[in-house]
Amino acid sequence: MKCIEIEIMRPGDALNVAVDTWHKAKSGKQVTPRITFGSIKDLFSAITEKRLELLRHVAEHQGVLNTRRLAGALGRDYKNVYTDVSDLESLGLIEKGEKGVLTVPYDEIVIHAGLTEAA
Repeated sequence: MKCIEIEIMRPGDALNVAVDTWHKAKSGKQVTPRITFGSIKDLFSAITEKRLELLRHVAEHQGVLNTRRLAGALGRDYKNVYTDVSDLESLGLIEKGEKGVLTVPYDEIVIHAGLTEAA
């Protein structure tokens, strides 16, 4: 199972984690892909309920849908789905292949939000 972790942490902590991850990767150790956000608000702005629904739908139909077909399957406006796909693509949570066919590179998204870090 291919997993990505999403965490909420202060910028200084995120930098320390990034440096640690870089050292692990440089030494040949396997590292789990990670996205960090500075606040829970930032996380929920980037990963909305609609975007999670979109990711799940693409994951269930890997390599079959392009953005237009996805919008139709979800019963959503094409422009909004296009924006969501573009934003998710910039985060590395969705990929466009040949002819715009969409895939999700992860089987699981794990979100870590410590109570003292999420403020």
